[in-house]
Amino acid sequence: MENLETNTSSAIPATVLKAAVEAIVYVADDPVTVDQITSVLEGATRQEVLQALITLQNEYAQGNRGIEILEVAGGYKMFTKAEHHEAVRKFVKDLTPPLRLSMAALETLATIAYRQPITLPEIQQIRGVNATAAVKTLLDRKLITTAGRKNVIGRPILYKTTKHFLVQFGLSGLQELPSMEEFEELARAAVGDLTPQPEFPSLAPKETEPPEIVESADKERDGA
Repeated sequence: MENLETNTSSAIPATVLKAAVEAIVYVADDPVTVDQITSVLEGATRQEVLQALITLQNEYAQGNRGIEILEVAGGYKMFTKAEHHEAVRKFVKDLTPPLRLSMAALETLATIAYRQPITLPEIQQIRGVNATAAVKTLLDRKLITTAGRKNVIGRPILYKTTKHFLVQFGLSGLQELPSMEEFEELARAAVGDLTPQPEFPSLAPKETEPPEIVESADKERDGA
């Protein structure tokens, strides 16, 4: 946690500042930094914003709150507390319709979730099969999205999971990704199919795969 310097008098009352900081952290999809918050709160200093964040963290840390504010990836973000995750998962499962994804799509989704950002050729190298159709399905379902291009020859498209993915699986953030075995159980529950299925593939590239994978699918999507 950052060091807190001595505060100076603020043009914004402390209670108003704290409420504004809380609202910003609440609506932010990604961890928001102290500097980002300070830049939009005219009259507030960086030290005052940091003090407001620390105060909010202490308030949310109380046992009667279901939310907490954590400092992650250089910023601050709201998460559900660990002791309430099971209740949240059950609620989200009942709230959202089944995914109805094939096991091929779910295996591709697992590969992306645990190795993101990742390109289509890398996915195919790991899974050992053509994943173009599965990636398209996941894009259509808004479970994954593009994340720029990898800085290698051909500049293939990178893919990552979305906020909708977190909602579907009852996760407050990627740091909550379960083990592969637990993910498989969640995936089967999400598609409404608890019957035995083939195990998810290892996320390590297959030794029998050639070192180079044709990137035509990425180029075709780009109109190359």
